[in-house]
Amino acid sequence: MSGRLTNRRPGANLRSPRLRAAALGTVLATVLTPALAACGGDDAAASGGSATLKWTSSYFPTHWDPVVGGSGAQFRELALVYASLTRTDESGKAVPDLAKSWEYNDKGDEITFHLRPGLKFSDGEPLDATAVKAAVERAKKQKNSALFGDLTSITSVDADGLDAVVHLNQVDYQIPQLLGQRVLQIASPKAAKAPAELDQNPVGAGPFTITQLIPGTKAVLKKNPDYWDAKNIHIDNVELTSAPDASTVISGLQTGVYNFADIDPSQADAAKKAGLDVFVQPGFNASNLSLNVNKAPFDNDKVVDAVRYAVDRQEFVDKLTFGYGEVTNQPFPKGYVAYDPESENAYAHDPAKAKKLLAEAGYKSGELKLNLVIPAEDPQAEVVQSQLAKVGIKVTIKIDKNWATPFFAKDLTFSLYGTTGRDSAAQTLTAHFGPNGPLNLSSPYEPKGFEEAIAKVRQTPLDAPAYARTLQAATRAGLESRALVFTYSQPNLIAKNKSISDLPKNPAHIDWTGVTISSGN
Repeated sequence: MSGRLTNRRPGANLRSPRLRAAALGTVLATVLTPALAACGGDDAAASGGSATLKWTSSYFPTHWDPVVGGSGAQFRELALVYASLTRTDESGKAVPDLAKSWEYNDKGDEITFHLRPGLKFSDGEPLDATAVKAAVERAKKQKNSALFGDLTSITSVDADGLDAVVHLNQVDYQIPQLLGQRVLQIASPKAAKAPAELDQNPVGAGPFTITQLIPGTKAVLKKNPDYWDAKNIHIDNVELTSAPDASTVISGLQTGVYNFADIDPSQADAAKKAGLDVFVQPGFNASNLSLNVNKAPFDNDKVVDAVRYAVDRQEFVDKLTFGYGEVTNQPFPKGYVAYDPESENAYAHDPAKAKKLLAEAGYKSGELKLNLVIPAEDPQAEVVQSQLAKVGIKVTIKIDKNWATPFFAKDLTFSLYGTTGRDSAAQTLTAHFGPNGPLNLSSPYEPKGFEEAIAKVRQTPLDAPAYARTLQAATRAGLESRALVFTYSQPNLIAKNKSISDLPKNPAHIDWTGVTISSGN
């Protein structure tokens, strides 16, 4: 979905104003709290001989409760503290994490996850099937959960020792893909009884534990010796900070203030010239124009099509991605299993056709005026404004720092959005095109045939020969939606000191398994 708002830095998971991070950061304010521990923290992180990751992030978590903050780009940082039932490998497939294995029943409407023995949270509580059951129920029921829309297939969970039996209300073979790092990072049920406290004092079973937290600013972590795969975690300490002004990140990497940072494409050349490694992490990022077809003028199909033909996707790529992006008219990058080649050239840039459609809709040039509402300054908005002006639509850019509230309430008419995707392609499609999809500004509208197409995807095992074809057909059905106009996609970029070894190229995820930091750090 899986993404809500994406990451973008201005001038940037949205690429310079990071729609998700910026919006949620303003809507859901955090309050500074004292350090979790007076000792440890900086002293431990700076101790001689330790391998310390000094990561400055544009997506420093607004919330450390994974039910609240784990749905967008911030899940990467939360994965330092929390582990999940599954994880994603370099091919994008679900592989064991807390669960060592799983199997479906014959019908496909029940799946049993078998947990590893001896797991425990950093507060000493056991991580068993009861903890999994509690995590799912909290994600479905907690009032401020950002994950309840992802778990609609799940009816209930039965706990039997180390076996978590997940009951579904439909055949759904997507569950192992879905319940990974992005959607079900599992917190200690004991700590989660007080969600507000968990938000400031995270307790998980991931590779690291927090020793100091200054909300919105800094977190200091140390290796968790009880993590199930601790033998393959070679980093002793982590200093995670909220990224300063983008112009200072590269110099901070050069001087050793940081040794790892997510960067904007505009910074990549400078990072390379500074002798840094630029790590290109594949992802599911895709940007779009969001239209509300329940409101004028988008209740007129000709106006919607005019906007579709007015969009020049290549201009977004050329002006915003610095050679790292590509055009897309769907919520997946080319080459991904869900990308539909048959839809690739639909609504190609044709300003003459856009003008003709507007005239047929009864609008003279300059007569149609739209407010484009976004949470922060974004170069995307200026590109949209310029392109629509060329076909006779006047766009006024409106900045609303509380934009998320009307967007998710479906009260806006016209906005921008970007997705970080979901490990389950079916969930990404449902989020955008389903009648209750959080990224569908036109809810409860959905394109004809989409419901049947996505049901077939869920009913198809991921290793079935027909899976790719079935999934692409669902993408094609979803793209009949009049509510979204996709523009471009780009990978996640990371600049790192050469003392940090290469990371696994798991799509959208940052995996610290096997990563080392040499003494040159």
